[in-house]
Amino acid sequence: MARRSRRRLLLLLLRYLVVALGCQKAYGLSAPRGHQVVTAIEYQEAILACKNPKKPISSRLEWKKLGRGISFVYYQQAFQGDFKDRAEMIDFSIRIKNVTRNDAGKYRCEVSAPSEQGQNLAEDTVTLEVLVAPAVPSCEIPSFALSGTVVELRCQDKEGNPAPEYIWFKDGNRLLENPKLDSRSANSSYTMNIKSGILKFNTVSKVDSGEYSCEARNSVGYRRCPQKRMQVDDLSLGGIIAAVVAVVLLICACGLGVCYAQRKGYFSKETSFQKGSATSHVTTVSENDFKHTKSFII
Repeated sequence: MARRSRRRLLLLLLRYLVVALGCQKAYGLSAPRGHQVVTAIEYQEAILACKNPKKPISSRLEWKKLGRGISFVYYQQAFQGDFKDRAEMIDFSIRIKNVTRNDAGKYRCEVSAPSEQGQNLAEDTVTLEVLVAPAVPSCEIPSFALSGTVVELRCQDKEGNPAPEYIWFKDGNRLLENPKLDSRSANSSYTMNIKSGILKFNTVSKVDSGEYSCEARNSVGYRRCPQKRMQVDDLSLGGIIAAVVAVVLLICACGLGVCYAQRKGYFSKETSFQKGSATSHVTTVSENDFKHTKSFII
């Protein structure tokens, strides 16, 4: 029994030493192992806790937001900036009543208190992560496609945090990532990327015609874009032949018109008229010159 009690005492002493060495205290504030991370949903509340087991007497508290520049959040016992109307102090911690995505970032609380050796300073760092629900995603859905071609439908949201995943719907029914597992889409050949939001038809067919919409979803919420119809039609061989025949007939008609004009002499008459005008002009000029020369001799 004595040996067991000694062992227990030794174990308790070892645990006490480990805890004492692991817990570092600085000027009345506990220094945590690594800074805190607080997660909050946008438009809800969040508490940025400054770890302070023992409140120093006559202490001075400041909160700052860190980044490219340092800005005051709480200074001289008053909130600064846009925190004035939506935050309050709870001991050394800040309670933000209406969190926005602009509040995300790294914060530092600084507590200074007088001591026998002078002014002592303690710091604690808190990172605030703000989760944001997706907005209505922008959807790119073609209204018309030819069967047998490659078609891509795109969906994107830039608001959600964390980055949302994308789900596609056809005629109000959710499309599975693997079309072979869905009896309604077994004849379709598409691939869906839930990360990028791209729904790609490798060889689109008429069975893929329908009303399509996309939903962006993350841990906070989800939003869906309005439905848009994509119509897939077969490539008509008869239509192609008819178009080719029409073009050939138009070319032949233009050629016949040119030949008819040449036979009637429309182009030659215009040329002869231009030549006659030039000849008469030369003759007139030469006659005038002759008369003028003759009178000069007399």
